[in-house]
Amino acid sequence: IIFKFSVLPENFECSEPLSLSVSDYQECFRKLREAETSEIVKMIASLKAEEMNQLQLVEREEIDDEEELFEAIDKLISQGINSGDVKKLQDAGIYTCNGLMMHTKKHLTGIKGLSEAKVDKICEAAEKIVNFGYMTGSDALLKRKAVIRITTGSQALDELLGGGVETSCITEAFGEFRSGKTQLAHTLCVSTQLPTNMNGGNGKVAYIDTEGTFRPDRIVPIAERFGMDPGAVLDNIIYARAYTYEHQYNLLLGLAAKMSEEPFRLLVVDSVIALFRVDFTGRGELADRQQKLAQMLSRMTKIAEEFNVAVYMTNQVIADPGGGVFISDPKKPAGGHVLAHAATIRLMFRKGKGEQRVCKVFDAPNLPEAEAISFHLFIKHVFQITPGGIADAKD
Repeated sequence: IIFKFSVLPENFECSEPLSLSVSDYQECFRKLREAETSEIVKMIASLKAEEMNQLQLVEREEIDDEEELFEAIDKLISQGINSGDVKKLQDAGIYTCNGLMMHTKKHLTGIKGLSEAKVDKICEAAEKIVNFGYMTGSDALLKRKAVIRITTGSQALDELLGGGVETSCITEAFGEFRSGKTQLAHTLCVSTQLPTNMNGGNGKVAYIDTEGTFRPDRIVPIAERFGMDPGAVLDNIIYARAYTYEHQYNLLLGLAAKMSEEPFRLLVVDSVIALFRVDFTGRGELADRQQKLAQMLSRMTKIAEEFNVAVYMTNQVIADPGGGVFISDPKKPAGGHVLAHAATIRLMFRKGKGEQRVCKVFDAPNLPEAEAISFHLFIKHVFQITPGGIADAKD
């Protein structure tokens, strides 16, 4: 650091030859120490301010340097597809060539104005842009490097999940009321907006609420805990309240337009099963309910993989009369086998002592073999709910 003569005593006058008394020397060094301390304080404050700015969500400037996660549907025009037909695809909620390849031709011909011949031509054009064929295991491993793990706010829970909640897959949390499922959802709404070098996702959040439990005022203390501006955090969350299962599905369809334009990294559905349990009643409607639920879960899976988004959904539990007398808490997740097969990672939450909560891995494809010998052998980690969201449990 270079200091100017302004740090010397005010009544000091430079003369030749330069001579200073002992008191002048003492005053000079005192001024230098004060100036040095002041400059260091300013530098620290500047670095902190810069770090705070980095914590706020910014548009990814490096996106041009990275490989595109998806191909925009507009690229079909360069393959000879009419712009009017591309507009029809967008009106149907298809905004990327990747998403187009995830639909059946039967579904595409159901779009008004698209004949079978047009659909065949569109699919052939999309296949030239997007490779949906075989790839080597090495290529698959390389593709997995694009997966981002978003911190839960608890180191113990992050270790359990291998670093955090993964993008490109569905993570399901089920448990009784007040077991921490929604609190984790609120914490993820904030941690997703952290930079990737701080175990965040550097992206926006979409929140579909079916139970009316989202509280924006809950986001404020969580954002403050992570050192972020609560106003900016709330602005980067888009929220919708769903009232029927059809409304819930339509909200999912509308996300493609937003995610193709802005960097989203998290989709929260809290909860996925609530409206289905209300809108479908009795065994006579069970088959129809499961079919509609499967369609919605399929749509969520496609969103996760198409846009590299982490999907976090909560689930309710039902009593299990056949659980047996040796099981102290005979409950199982709702939704049956359809939901069980759709979720990539299943977490079971239960209450602990006080504000502590216990999380067990119920199912996951990447568990070590030693931990997956029996379905009754779980990994167990404890976390707790704090004013700042999910955190490690204290003894």
